[in-house]
Amino acid sequence: MVGLPSEDSSDSTHRVDSDNSLCNINDQRVYFVPLRWWKEAQGSTSGESDSKRGILYTATPATSYAGPMKLINNIFNSDLSFNLRKEEDSLHGGENSEVGVSGRDYALVPGEMWVQALKWHSDAKVAAKGGKSFSGADDYMGDVYPLQLRLSIPRETNSLGVKISKKDNAVELFKRACKIFSVDSDQLRIWDFSGQTTLYFVNERNRFLKDCHRQSDQEILLELQVYGLSDSMKCREGRKDEISGHPANCFSGASVLINGCNGTANSNFICKSGEAGSLGLTGLQNLGNTCFMNSAIQCLAHTPKMVDYFLGDYSREINPDNPLGMNGEISSAFGDLLRKLWAPGATPVAPRTFKSKLARFAPQFNGFNQHDSQELLAFLLDGLHEDLNRVKSKPYSEVKDGEGRQDEEVADEYWQNHLARNDSIIVDVCQGQFKSTLVCPECKKVSTTFDPFMYLSLPLPSTTLRTMTVTVICTDGTSQPSPFTITVPKSGKLEDLIQALSVACSSGADETLLVAEIYNNRIIRYLEEPADSLSLIRDDDRLVAYRLNKDVDKTHLVVFMHQQAEKHYIRGELTSSWKTFGIPLVARLSNDVNGSDIQGLYLKLLNPFQEQAEEVLDDRDTSESTVVEGISPKEDASSPVSNGFEKPPDANGDVSPSEAELQFYVTDEKGIVKDSQIIMGETVPAAGVSGRLHVLASWPEKFIKQYDIQLLSSLPQIFKSCFFAKRPQESVSLYKCLQAFLMEEPLGPEDMWYCPGCKEHRQASKKLDLWRLPEILVIHLKRFSYNRFLKNKLETFVDFPIDDLDLSNYIGYKNGELSNRYMLYAVSNHYGSMGGGHYTAFVHHGGGRWYEFDDSHVYPIGLEKIKTSAAYLLFYRRVVE
Repeated sequence: MVGLPSEDSSDSTHRVDSDNSLCNINDQRVYFVPLRWWKEAQGSTSGESDSKRGILYTATPATSYAGPMKLINNIFNSDLSFNLRKEEDSLHGGENSEVGVSGRDYALVPGEMWVQALKWHSDAKVAAKGGKSFSGADDYMGDVYPLQLRLSIPRETNSLGVKISKKDNAVELFKRACKIFSVDSDQLRIWDFSGQTTLYFVNERNRFLKDCHRQSDQEILLELQVYGLSDSMKCREGRKDEISGHPANCFSGASVLINGCNGTANSNFICKSGEAGSLGLTGLQNLGNTCFMNSAIQCLAHTPKMVDYFLGDYSREINPDNPLGMNGEISSAFGDLLRKLWAPGATPVAPRTFKSKLARFAPQFNGFNQHDSQELLAFLLDGLHEDLNRVKSKPYSEVKDGEGRQDEEVADEYWQNHLARNDSIIVDVCQGQFKSTLVCPECKKVSTTFDPFMYLSLPLPSTTLRTMTVTVICTDGTSQPSPFTITVPKSGKLEDLIQALSVACSSGADETLLVAEIYNNRIIRYLEEPADSLSLIRDDDRLVAYRLNKDVDKTHLVVFMHQQAEKHYIRGELTSSWKTFGIPLVARLSNDVNGSDIQGLYLKLLNPFQEQAEEVLDDRDTSESTVVEGISPKEDASSPVSNGFEKPPDANGDVSPSEAELQFYVTDEKGIVKDSQIIMGETVPAAGVSGRLHVLASWPEKFIKQYDIQLLSSLPQIFKSCFFAKRPQESVSLYKCLQAFLMEEPLGPEDMWYCPGCKEHRQASKKLDLWRLPEILVIHLKRFSYNRFLKNKLETFVDFPIDDLDLSNYIGYKNGELSNRYMLYAVSNHYGSMGGGHYTAFVHHGGGRWYEFDDSHVYPIGLEKIKTSAAYLLFYRRVVE
């Protein structure tokens, strides 16, 4: 009946929350049950005299207000108030008194004892009917509901003041409380078998007040679990729920307490949707973007041996003195939370205390931002291990050189050294061992170590590949630009891109590809170094690959950029200026060329873009001497554009740029400066040191109409990412992910290994092997990737085994005593995008039944829906053969 204050206190009222322990006292839920029901279960056992001893309280009317406002106070004060007077001579536990004659004798019992009594009654019923054994999901649990009481300590130290308010309870619950605790009729007696009420009296009063900083006029708000006294739970008769007016979902052989119910702490027993009562099927309220935490906790809360451990007396193993631990606070908060989740008839739990402890010791989880459930799981497992580490003083250990010794011997030595410093339920259940092999690329020195692991972080094979779209442009004017989409290693080099692109476009043996990046209609960089990393190319870059002949003797590259006249008004006057457009075109050209050669080559490159219209002369020769109608090297080709941008008017003042001819200018690599006009028949200046001649072609308006400008300007991105569009979903087996994880690979330049043979840091190759497998195997699928430019989530569908994950082919150490086969029992899912999304959990609950835990809602789910592309964390348990 007595709880302890939580952090959710305000003013002089303190809420009791059983997942909190400010005073460092093991707080449990207390159940209010009929005494006869309790004594029947206790009378069936022997040798438990201590558990039968209780303290008797007799209910008496509370002292009424006697001031001048007595009448008004009694009218407006609708709270139920009474006192509980302790009978000092009642410590015999009720053995010598008649029990339950008036039906007004009740008992306060702790949760663990209540479960035992519930099981005894269930087994007795089963024995009488020959039915199934106790499962915690029968009709008994339909009568559990919460009731909020306010306790105070009057000046009379052998009594407690009790007040039940409409403010704290639903209307129907308040009505029930008035019937149960009425002191106007027969005598009301309450036996406390929990032993916690002693904290309120003489022998504990001073310590309690000192630790909790309470004043005698303060109230304590606690939640009492009432069982066996419901008179309005009519679900089993098929009637509507009289509490809320909402229909209650009824299931055969199950109670009406349903997880995922809607409402506050006072009314969330009203059933809206979900699955009928069964132990462990309790949701967690979302406190604000805490679905990541709820998902991970539900998976851990259904881990077989951990459940048994935390439902037992785990507090004996808390190591508050471990400097690496958290003073036992994380383990206590998690244990109390897990007990609440497994309490029979529990309603959705608000994990506020656990969240506050988490934020205190891991500030990265403070606030209400979305986080990664795997990061939370990693921190929690490590924190639980350190809090519960049975090793009080960690010895120093040094592993001897393994050269010349068997791997089994070295591995056992590593493992024993690890256990000498780390021994907890987490190590017992969740930790395995890697074999790590490093090989020096120079002296071939081999170093082998055996390291513990808590979970496996497996890459998705698709993360090792990258899809890129590059436009290939021929340099002989025979075909239009063609985009090719290729797949290359994500950590690959430029030579990988060129090789894949050469195969895709069927380039000949005498051809080579010149890759360049285009921005603002000009080439801003050439990618010519084969060893350059592909990570330098972003998804929104635009690349072209020019097909060139390998014969480069006595030739240089000419790069053509295009510009056209653009009309606009300035201060009311119509003017024209030049604007660049289109993809630059590239070709090889001999060193000794004139203006006519430049014009012929340019028109040849433009041939694939020519519109098939009547005004275009289709039979024109496309050789170097070919020109378009109206363009002749003899016709006024020497009239340049003034200032490089606008053509001045003639003597009449009315000549516009649209009447100009196709003209060429030597320019810089940006296409901005016009150094000199290229005159037909005159020698063109030689290319500079770079070996590239940059030419700017100025188009007349009639010339623009003869070519497909849109085709000339069309250039796709490397990868087009759309908010609503997703990449085609890939599929891969879990075994493939494991193989990618165990594959030998070189260390990165930032992870150089100091070779004891060379006495130098080397980029060694590394190979991992599974050596020792844990009882509980947690697999993390690495769906999220981060780099300097990009954050990405992979929606790859991973086909993971549910009933038979066989790791026999991947284990290095064959121990015939232990099975290498595993069965899936929980999945943490992430839906949505990188920056947000939502987490849920799938949990196996025995008998082939699976349930979805979506925060406070719990639903049954079909086996066929377990495998999705949202699977993020997989929890497997070893199959005992």
